Amino acid sequence: MAGMMKNIYRTATYSLLFIAGALAVGYYTLPVNRVNMRSRLVMLGDFDGNNKWDAADAEKLSAIAADPFSLPAGTVYRADANRNGLLDEEDLYFLRELYKTGDPYRARDYFTAKGVVFPYPRDFFRYVPDTEYLQHPVLAIEHPAEAASPLEFLGAARAKAAFGYRSELLREIYSEGIRFSLAYARRASGLQPKEKEYAALKTARCAALWRAGGYHELLLELMALTEDAETLTVTGQPAFVAQSLYLRDHLRGLLESKLYKEYQAGRAPAEAVFAELRKYLREDMNIEADPANLEPPRDFLELKNYADRARWQYYKSTSSRKDFRKLLLFAQYDRRYLRAAARTTRRLEDAPLENHNLPMVLLFRQALAIKEGNKLAAVGLIDEAVRVPFTWVKAIPRDKLPASVALENFLLPGNKEDGSDKSRHWNVFGGISLYKSPEESLRLALAREVKDFRDHPSPQAMTEFIRDTMANLNGIYYVVSINPLLIK
Repeated sequence: MAGMMKNIYRTATYSLLFIAGALAVGYYTLPVNRVNMRSRLVMLGDFDGNNKWDAADAEKLSAIAADPFSLPAGTVYRADANRNGLLDEEDLYFLRELYKTGDPYRARDYFTAKGVVFPYPRDFFRYVPDTEYLQHPVLAIEHPAEAASPLEFLGAARAKAAFGYRSELLREIYSEGIRFSLAYARRASGLQPKEKEYAALKTARCAALWRAGGYHELLLELMALTEDAETLTVTGQPAFVAQSLYLRDHLRGLLESKLYKEYQAGRAPAEAVFAELRKYLREDMNIEADPANLEPPRDFLELKNYADRARWQYYKSTSSRKDFRKLLLFAQYDRRYLRAAARTTRRLEDAPLENHNLPMVLLFRQALAIKEGNKLAAVGLIDEAVRVPFTWVKAIPRDKLPASVALENFLLPGNKEDGSDKSRHWNVFGGISLYKSPEESLRLALAREVKDFRDHPSPQAMTEFIRDTMANLNGIYYVVSINPLLIK
């Protein structure tokens, strides 16, 4: 009996070894796919996906050249025939010549015989992995919108001789200027007087920056103008929201005022600063409140607070790995976002919070596109991305906590010392204005921020209280005012 059992064990052992060996041989010799990557073949110049270069593509190319920014990046990308990241005259030339015959070999033979360089047929094909971020090429052709643009310096920007980094800036200025001009032309007839006045002030500032040679600031100003033209509308905007930026600007002025400098030097009391805050709340927002003595921010006995929190958690939970990947790729590679996020100042020199808002607007717009226009879901996606997890676990030292998805993967808006804090303020209180109302969101924000000051009163805490409030106001304004229907 014992001998029989030994034979069974021996047979089983040999069988398992044989099977393992066979699997190993199969794994290392059979042509199996062991790379977790998905790619698609892209045919440059083929805009309708029929695997041909024909007259229909030629018509589409003309439409792309006329307004590349109104079309998806994946479509316009196919027009970059020379793959230099620009939509330039050479791209149009190559593709139009290709469309004449529809045969890249014939086209190349024709130009080679004339001593002219033309791409190989395979230059018009490439595999694009799902992990690659496709973005609009920079517009580098003389565009008809230049003539009617409110930005009169665009022609000079296009023609100005430059090389290297400066040349890149000038190309992006021209491209962004045309993008704004096209968006402005589409909306000009329906603009409210306040919007026209705002646009005139901003374009005048752009002209001044051009004259002064402030190319970086000019590019960012143009991007902000473009975002406003493409996404914002004051039609139907609550009056409270419209006034919020006036309060923000007054708070910015307060930080730079003589009174505040006196307070920081210990020659003026905190009550004097709070008195100014109380005045601005009353004049700008019609809110009668004493910021220094607000009630605690949340009543845990009120059931509605838990219901709102449950909805918030639900929309956060809709963020998938695919959503995060799209958001991260955008923040890692998008040319406009990187330009906006690059603007920082020396440590603690961005008290007015001027470096933060534009990249946050771009990030929210992308989240909104990922979430197909659902603002609550977009807020949830950003909240999940920028939040530092597990901060409620007091036993774990803060420097031992895992960083947020954003902190580990891309440049956050604003100065480094702010980390994800101001981005969370912008997003959270912008989001609360959707769940409750903009006024309730601001009141809750004030109560929350002033509590931090009361816990540790100091000029530094007062500065952060005001800066946090400015971030909250920016979030309330843009989250409410961005119209998902305007976003392509």
